[in-house]
Amino acid sequence: MQTMKIPFSGTAAIWAAVCLALLLLPGCTATQKADLARSELNCGMLGRTCSLLKPGTDDQMAFRYVNPTAKWAQYGKVMIEPVSYWGGDKDELSSSDQQAVVDYFNQKLSEELGKKFTVVAQPGPGVMKLQVALVHAETATPGLRTISMAVPQAHMISNLGYVATGKFPFVGSAQVEAKVTDAASGELLAAVADKRLGGGSFTTAFQWTLGDAQNAMNHWAENAAERLSAWTGGAERPL
Repeated sequence: MQTMKIPFSGTAAIWAAVCLALLLLPGCTATQKADLARSELNCGMLGRTCSLLKPGTDDQMAFRYVNPTAKWAQYGKVMIEPVSYWGGDKDELSSSDQQAVVDYFNQKLSEELGKKFTVVAQPGPGVMKLQVALVHAETATPGLRTISMAVPQAHMISNLGYVATGKFPFVGSAQVEAKVTDAASGELLAAVADKRLGGGSFTTAFQWTLGDAQNAMNHWAENAAERLSAWTGGAERPL
């Protein structure tokens, strides 16, 4: 029995390379970091602190500031103020959805930071105060999002769209601004601003319409706990 050899044309090689690249896209994660221009910052909660923010690197928040004289090792407790929502005049979230996302974010921050610190309700020695503003949240497009993530042909087109624009179609997003201060003295310790978009993960295709915002909040809560724990424990030096 003879084996038929099929020539591997240049076109086939190109498509194979494209398919491999699509499989390796960063969009495979639940959310992806989004570009954030300084003009998009709200600064309502941050106030004058906003002027201190500088662009972060690829593995950092979009904008950040860390007090170079902060004595992080003295902090073992955290006080978390209720998350606030700062929507614009054309914000698409209803009041009930806005309340739902801030309630979820509050819960997630308490859950993640509680793994690393003692969460307290009053200021005192060794207590950091975390203030967080969810500046904007955008829903995914329910039916079209599911199709673009779950149907193979549509998913391929979606991936090609990502290659062209850096964003998957029909996704949701969320933007956050936050600052950490000494709860007793009010000294500014750090401040950040960031934005995340929905990724191309198949597991996010069937989530509720605020799923992308929820995944972004999960990321920020986990990141806050990890970074603050590393800084206060001396495992990492904030740069």
